[in-house]
Amino acid sequence: MVTALGGMVTCPHALASQAGVDALQAGGSAVDAALAASSTLAVIYPHMTGLGGDAFWLIYDAKAHAVRYLDGGGRAAASASAAWFHERGHKTEIPFRGILPATLTTPGAVASWVAAHQAYGRLPLQRDLSAAIHYARDGFPVTERLAGWINGAAAELAPHAESAAIFLPGGRAPQAGSTLRNPNLARTIEALAQGGHAGFYSGDVAREMARYSAQQGGFFTATDLAAQTARWGEPLRGTYRGVTIYETPAPTQGFTVLEMLNLLEPLDLHRLDPLGPDHAHLMVQAKQIAYHDRDRHLADPLFADVPMQRLISKEYANERRALIDPARALPWNNVPSHGSLRGDTVFIAAVDAEGNAAALINSLYGVFGSCVVAGTTGVVLQNRSAYFSLDPAHPNCVAPGKTPLHTLIASLAFNEQHKLWGVVGCMGADGQPQIHAQTYVNMIDHGLDIQQAVQAPRWLSGRFALGEARDTLHIEARFPGETINELERRGHVIDRWGEWNELAGHAHGITIDARTGVRCGGSDPRSDGAAVGY
Repeated sequence: MVTALGGMVTCPHALASQAGVDALQAGGSAVDAALAASSTLAVIYPHMTGLGGDAFWLIYDAKAHAVRYLDGGGRAAASASAAWFHERGHKTEIPFRGILPATLTTPGAVASWVAAHQAYGRLPLQRDLSAAIHYARDGFPVTERLAGWINGAAAELAPHAESAAIFLPGGRAPQAGSTLRNPNLARTIEALAQGGHAGFYSGDVAREMARYSAQQGGFFTATDLAAQTARWGEPLRGTYRGVTIYETPAPTQGFTVLEMLNLLEPLDLHRLDPLGPDHAHLMVQAKQIAYHDRDRHLADPLFADVPMQRLISKEYANERRALIDPARALPWNNVPSHGSLRGDTVFIAAVDAEGNAAALINSLYGVFGSCVVAGTTGVVLQNRSAYFSLDPAHPNCVAPGKTPLHTLIASLAFNEQHKLWGVVGCMGADGQPQIHAQTYVNMIDHGLDIQQAVQAPRWLSGRFALGEARDTLHIEARFPGETINELERRGHVIDRWGEWNELAGHAHGITIDARTGVRCGGSDPRSDGAAVGY
């Protein structure tokens, strides 16, 4: 665990954490730090995040003692419809790769960056984005993880000339330790730094993205891009054993964390062995129930009635808890569901010297998103729209102006004295609520510090590919063998991972000691990250 008295940033790449702390030391706020880190990650972790993706924020204003939510979800183009896909033979799912998911929704992250900066930034936007511009223009060293992900996605990057030119120079994946550059992206970020929202959504950058979309038979137009904005709203709030936890609301799946914790609270997990079979078994059952509710109800609240307050109520959990069988696994019973666990994301936690905090989650969805780079912009476009349903009766069915169901979530936690205690988040697509819950339980129930909590052995329930059972329980081998065997005996479909598996997600967080005010940072060893403070 890293400790510091001033400010702190933690995220999945050490260089990005350092960029965030540099912003803090230059007089920036937690939001400036999060922007510096996130934009840097958009360059040096391009398989997981980028300007072509979406983002969601929870921001704590220490002076006002208020938590604000910012929705940076991209919205579907005016030409989007389920009928369009049905007529072309796509009956149940939107394609996962290529120009269709790349352009069905507009990139939303940048609009949220600008809105957050306008509300809470202290430094010029140019300063916040300076590290990202530097790494895109002058290059950065490829980590072993990035080299592996590029190599794994090479067959899907190669058909797109703009993507291949950046990530497969000379027709092959770069080696770890080599230098990767994206000068087109540097120019795009410079346009954003100089022009703000218009620099990305209305000027030369937008015209090039729209031109490329039209040339390739995509959806979004210059009009769609110009219409993209971020929206402020109210976060969700729940409690677990005296700790107040805020999560991002619909269209994100944040409510499932609070529902899971409500289901678990009376089961006294603090009395159980955290690596024993009873502990994992009960948590997996809570996940199954909460995810059924997610798949049934979650959608864009501007288009559907999503009963958030009902789903996160203690009373509702009391009704649903009867489904949990302590002796047998609760099977996934064919409730309609969309998507799978594959997906990549970055989470940035930032706390400044005044106690303000930013929890920012930014993503392309799949590895390298759609694998499509938007013409000469250098921007990798996301494939988040693959999460839309094509069932006209489902609340998450694609429609113009609509944001798809989002796996992206961020959280803030406050102690019993209502003081900021934690900033916690992770990558892991469908697995994110499970990782949130495991991290909070590790700290609240078992007294682990933030570093111990994020590096603890982890499990994820659900499928990683369409061929897997929805009941699959992926579990790291650092769990005792007798625990894994007993879970299998209880009916869990076990996928035995090695001791460490990056698919278990990257979790990062900062806690604040209530007595001393010391910032304590944790960074997941499954990533290239670091907690950095001053």
